[in-house]
Amino acid sequence: MVVERESVVAVGAVGMAGVLDLTVDAHVHTGFSSGRDAVGVVVSAADRAGLRSLTFADQAGPETGWLTAYADAVRRARHRTEMTLRVAVEVEVVSSDGWIALPHDLAQLDALSVAVSALPVGGELLDAREVRSRLDAGEFSAEQVAEQLVHATVKGIERASRYVPAQLARPLALLAQAGIDDTVVGPALVAELAAACRATGTVVEISEAWRSPSARMVQELRDAAVTLAPASDARYAAEVGRWQYLRRV
Repeated sequence: MVVERESVVAVGAVGMAGVLDLTVDAHVHTGFSSGRDAVGVVVSAADRAGLRSLTFADQAGPETGWLTAYADAVRRARHRTEMTLRVAVEVEVVSSDGWIALPHDLAQLDALSVAVSALPVGGELLDAREVRSRLDAGEFSAEQVAEQLVHATVKGIERASRYVPAQLARPLALLAQAGIDDTVVGPALVAELAAACRATGTVVEISEAWRSPSARMVQELRDAAVTLAPASDARYAAEVGRWQYLRRV
């Protein structure tokens, strides 16, 4: 399929204007985990959307038993398309030291997409509702939440990148879910996150589904020379490679 290459130009990157390539989708799901459609159906939808690269990133953890079948399905699909198809899984940071709930077999993976869906505090994992409740109770401040979230994220991508190339899924989305404006992530925290991404080669996903990170954060990360990639986080094949939020940011 011959398609016109489509891109969004972001001004202000270090050294030169950067280009965000919208023929790439760095994070999609399938029926193996939190998605609804088979690998082949997702690939066909991506072809119709004019994509040239697709990363499968189904949610996985220590109990996952379908990883071999999943990787085999992607490998078979490679024979039916000219697109680059990558095998990844989405994994969760589960403690403040960056410990990740990894599946046992990483040898078949091209990447790990690292998510921080709950805030590690002590020995607990606090979801967005619990974070909001504790903020309202005055147990900690929005600034403390942001600091702990960034530190856990940095530790997580450092750990993930020891095994395979890392991506950062829906960065800092927990803040918005807890009703915290990401302006609490000040220059020092942005610099810490950006430095970790550069040092580990981590690609930051701009998530269509989660509207994360914000336009302000996208610009600050790009200014800090962090590599960014479009990510639909699609659960349904029809959502793959369809961009609305990314065009706005």
